Amino acid sequence: MSVDTPEQLEALRRVGRLVFETIAHLRGAVAPGMSTGALDRMAAEFLTARGARSGPILTYAYPGWTCISVEEQVVHGVPSERRVLRRGELVTLDVAIELDGYHADAATTVPVGTVDRSRSDLVSATRSSLGAGMRAAQPGATLRDVGAAVERAARTRGYRVFRELTGHGIGRAMHEPPTVFSWPAPEADVALSPGMVLTIEPMLTAGRTRLIAERDGWTMSARDGLPSAHEEHTIMIAEGGPEILTQG
Repeated sequence: MSVDTPEQLEALRRVGRLVFETIAHLRGAVAPGMSTGALDRMAAEFLTARGARSGPILTYAYPGWTCISVEEQVVHGVPSERRVLRRGELVTLDVAIELDGYHADAATTVPVGTVDRSRSDLVSATRSSLGAGMRAAQPGATLRDVGAAVERAARTRGYRVFRELTGHGIGRAMHEPPTVFSWPAPEADVALSPGMVLTIEPMLTAGRTRLIAERDGWTMSARDGLPSAHEEHTIMIAEGGPEILTQG
């Protein structure tokens, strides 16, 4: 969507702030022995108490309030009581919600206890790639510029982006045009203008970028079994740089 009124912007700020608070709530509970199903229940209780709804449930009848992906699971990991976190793993908390008719979406990858250097470097590089993409998201730039900045930052650190997985427009629906690539896709010629609301969400790996769909029909995993990391924010394009709506 494109923000046209102060009331729309304030509504987006409210839902974005709640996404941030939900991720912070879950992040504080990440620990060895915690199941992804238990984390999802925490999110459901937290959001229900605040009058919010799960974007994935509302939009796709997804089987969970949040997407929680562990290690080789790249995106859309289905929460489960059987998936128990272990020390040294990476877990991605991906929260998309609707509040008062507006949507916001963010994700972050966090360590379960202490992780090895390869995993901490992967997370750091993914955050740097997101930052590069957001800095490139200026009025007059194109989405190709954003994707180029994301992929360049990843490659500089020795990582690859999963090109099949993208960000998106957001606002009155969870997924809206345009598609926001994490690489300079030829079709990403959309010019950015003030008020545009979208997500940037690089997903990185040190390995190969081939994906497989798991039997649950939702989870996408790295075919080579290597860990991945995922960072995402909902932003609004503005003069002087984007406003990050899902940041506290």
